[in-house]
Amino acid sequence: MKRLLLTIVAATLIFSSCCKKENTNVTMNTTMEDLLTRRSVRSYTDEVPPMEVIEEICKAGTYAPTGMNKQAPIIIAVTNKEVRDKLSKLNAAVFGPDNDMDPFYGAPVVLVVLADTTVAYTWKEDGSLVMGNLLNAAHAKGLGSCWIHRAKEVFETEEGKAILRDLGIDDTKYVGVGNCILGYVKGDYPTARPRKDNYVYWIK
Repeated sequence: MKRLLLTIVAATLIFSSCCKKENTNVTMNTTMEDLLTRRSVRSYTDEVPPMEVIEEICKAGTYAPTGMNKQAPIIIAVTNKEVRDKLSKLNAAVFGPDNDMDPFYGAPVVLVVLADTTVAYTWKEDGSLVMGNLLNAAHAKGLGSCWIHRAKEVFETEEGKAILRDLGIDDTKYVGVGNCILGYVKGDYPTARPRKDNYVYWIK
């Protein structure tokens, strides 16, 4: 009886170990697939994704690596349509005062990444890594996303600074890095363009 119990325990441990390895491989394969298939999306429905999904994407952004773990970046998650539209107008105005385009391509959610320039000299790189995490996390959750520039210019305006101050953010320290727009894809999902030659140079 004792020998039987030992055999059962050993088999359980082996099975558990195999499952863990298999799950790790599945996770790694899924991660690689997401990284290789993510594309920039420029057409969205007006449906706002569930708040818990947006929160998960933001959480992924907060786990991006930062220089010396200073965590200089912050994320402003905008789901309010009025504020979203205001940011769109401020962004379009960078091209000229009469520009009436929507730089956010109809996406209902904007995740603005800014960074504190006083805590780390790598603030721009840190903010860019946060943007990358947000883009890839959005794709992993089945949403479209795209990096939209001109966050720096928008939050240098008085209107942009007022948004920061209303949130209790020091507008003299934080500089815009990028806007991660996201939402449900309208139409077909974009396909990848061929990678350029000599993208990787090897030193073996």
